[in-house]
Amino acid sequence: MVRAAAAAGLRLRRLTPALPLTWLDVFTGTRLTGNALAVVHDADALDDATMQAFARETRLSETTFVQTATQDGADYRNRIFMPTQELPFAGHPSLGTAVAVARSRGEQDAHYVQQTGAGRQPIDVRLDGDRAEAAMLQEPAEFGAEIDPGEALGPVALAAADAAGAELPPQVVSTGVPHLIAPVRRAALERVRPDPAALTAVLDPVGPVCLYLVAWEGGDEAWARSFFIDVAGVTEDPATGSAAGPLLVYLHERAGTRSVDIHQGVEMGRPSLLRCSLDAESGRVRVGGEVVLVAEGTVHL
Repeated sequence: MVRAAAAAGLRLRRLTPALPLTWLDVFTGTRLTGNALAVVHDADALDDATMQAFARETRLSETTFVQTATQDGADYRNRIFMPTQELPFAGHPSLGTAVAVARSRGEQDAHYVQQTGAGRQPIDVRLDGDRAEAAMLQEPAEFGAEIDPGEALGPVALAAADAAGAELPPQVVSTGVPHLIAPVRRAALERVRPDPAALTAVLDPVGPVCLYLVAWEGGDEAWARSFFIDVAGVTEDPATGSAAGPLLVYLHERAGTRSVDIHQGVEMGRPSLLRCSLDAESGRVRVGGEVVLVAEGTVHL
C-alpha cells in the first residue's frame, strides 16, 4: 500500500507540466557578469504564491514570469518578483524578459509592448546568436521628496560631506518605480557599508525600493551602486535599470543632461553597463544594454 501510494505520488510529480526556463545576464555582453535573470515562460497557470516561492528559490534579485496579456495593445504580461515581493516594474527584468520572449518566438528583430503593474512599456530587441541588444521606454518621470544628505547617506556609513553638493541633493524619483537617487563623490562609493535597519527606516517613509548611490562629475558617464532590503537584509544590485531612468531624468532636470552611460556592479565583480537617453518624441527615458544567454531548460512548479 505504501509503495503504491509512493509510486502514485511519483507519477503525479512526473506529470507536472514542464515550463520553459531561460537564464540570462543583463546589461552585459559577457556571461557571469551583469545582472542575472531567470525567466519562466507559459506561466498563466501559476498562482502568486508559487511564483513568489520560485523567486526565493532562485535567490536572484528578480525572477520573471511570462503570462498572456490582459490589456489591449500588450504582447505579453511580465510578472516580476523579488525574493520578498512582487514589483510593479523593474529594468533588467524587462529587457531580459523581452529577449527571452524573442528567443522563444524565434524572432530576430522584434518590437514588443510589455504589460507590467506600472503600465505598458515599448521594448525593442535584436538577437545575434546567444547575445542580444534591448532597449525600452520607461514610464513618464515623477519627482518626489528631497531628503537631507546626512539622513540619506547615514544608513550606508557615509556622511553629508560625501554628498556631491547642494546642487545635487538626494531625491525620490520614479520612471515606473520610485528610487532614492543620492549623488556622492566618486571616492565615497568604495566606503559604503549598508545597515539594514537604518536603510529601512529611511526608505519606508518615502516609498523607494532602493537607495541608488551615484557618482557623476558632468559629461555622459556615471558610476553607481544600488542597495535594497530583502530577506537577507541588504542586497546590492549589480545593474538597476529601473533606477537608471530616474537618474537620467534627475540629471536632465538639474543639469540638462540628455544621455548617460552608467557603470554599476564593479565592486561586486559583476560589471554592468546601462545606456540611457531621453527620447526626443515622447520625452520619456530609453534604457538599454546588452543581454547574453546563460542557460535554457525547463522547470517543474
